[in-house]
Amino acid sequence: MSPRNWSTSPLLSVSLVILLSFLAQASNPEKPNIVFLLADDLGWTGTASFGSDFYETPNLDQLASEGTSFTNAYAACTVCSPTRASIMTGMYPAKLRLTDFIAGQNRPYARMQIPEWTKGLKPEVTTVAEAMKSGGYRTIHIGKWHLDFPEQGPQGPLAHGFDVSHDKPEGTRGYYISDKTARDLKLKSNYSTDYLTDKAIEEIEQSKDAPFFMYFAYHTPHTPIQGREDLVEYFKSKVDPEAIHNNPIYAAMVMSLDISVGRVIESLEKNGLRENTLIIFTSDNGGLTQRYGKRDFFTENTPLRRGKGSAYEGGVRVPAIVSWPGIIDEGTRCDSPIMSIDYYPTLLEATGIEGVASHNEDLDGRSLLKLFNEPKQKIRRKLFWHYPHYHAGGDGPYSAVRSGRWRLIEFHETGKVELYDLSKDIGETYDRSDFNLKTRDQLKLALKKWRNSIGAQMPNKNPDFDPLREYEVVRKRPQQDT
Repeated sequence: MSPRNWSTSPLLSVSLVILLSFLAQASNPEKPNIVFLLADDLGWTGTASFGSDFYETPNLDQLASEGTSFTNAYAACTVCSPTRASIMTGMYPAKLRLTDFIAGQNRPYARMQIPEWTKGLKPEVTTVAEAMKSGGYRTIHIGKWHLDFPEQGPQGPLAHGFDVSHDKPEGTRGYYISDKTARDLKLKSNYSTDYLTDKAIEEIEQSKDAPFFMYFAYHTPHTPIQGREDLVEYFKSKVDPEAIHNNPIYAAMVMSLDISVGRVIESLEKNGLRENTLIIFTSDNGGLTQRYGKRDFFTENTPLRRGKGSAYEGGVRVPAIVSWPGIIDEGTRCDSPIMSIDYYPTLLEATGIEGVASHNEDLDGRSLLKLFNEPKQKIRRKLFWHYPHYHAGGDGPYSAVRSGRWRLIEFHETGKVELYDLSKDIGETYDRSDFNLKTRDQLKLALKKWRNSIGAQMPNKNPDFDPLREYEVVRKRPQQDT
């Protein structure tokens, strides 16, 4: 199907959206299946269709050619758990006070004393899985959860609306399942991404008679950097030292992710489900490029600045692809800024589920359905970030706001603000805060008002600050993925 060029008349646009929705429902009265694919630490240029000069992602590229690529898609946080919480709830992490990865990083001698934060999803919060379940959906969780501690009682995906949940089996170290476990389970591959994909396919085959919502949260390509050996050897022979991306092990991890996506889509097709399935692919934050000021040679987010944990675009801008046969035009591109808070309300509208009315009033996200039909449209609003914590890849506690082409960052250690015009400076290299004073002051005020409106917790000056020990990390909680 070729991209459609609709008139820009508002009345005609609204009429066409209504007509498209009516025709879609008339031709396919069934509720659509939902497959949500979430990569872990995959940066904005982490696929070939989003600009990688080394990674091979034919299945994700094909998915992009069959749907819409969102070029200004954002994670709600520069680290893992808060973004996952935003997907589950449709809320800003700061509203939930779930503003850091669950284990966190305790630096008792840093310049700022970080605030306490919620270390899991509270049971009273209605998740997207619970909303889908209320609408008659079978709800499936595959992979990483990272939204609570086991010792906090009956937690995990099954406590938040999922009917079934599968993760790496016991005996898995990093990405590799132990030989004994692999033998006991009669696995063809002991690479955990392959194992989880097998589980996803099993669940798809068991869901042919009722609509299902699958949330497949990959561990890939998060550290430890461990690629499937056959794929590592393949990429070793192709390394170009001059390329932006040139780590063969990381490339192998990305390819294993892509192979998994291809197998999931193939299973949908085999079971006659693809035409009635909405697929969303994105990442929880940017790629990890440095820790404690030293570069990691895993990946790069170029042309974006920095990566995971940082205050800059490389930490939060991510790839996003949406495909829905018969509804979304093939091979389209949408430049409107969107965020992970938007997927919840989008799925409510796409499935016709109203959800819990009192909870819907708290949603911060906006439905993206109008962008599915008309990708040239814009959702006009401000997007906010609040990360009052320290991270190995970061710049210290910060808040940020994007409005149109402008992005303002406020660093809480110093009170310094930086302002960037992303339409001309996607790499955030030219700070305009001293030249566009009106824009700077307006956005700084908007950021402050937003924080106050949701009761965002703030860092404070640390009375125990010691410049000789400020990077010292003391672990008070069990170590988890970051």
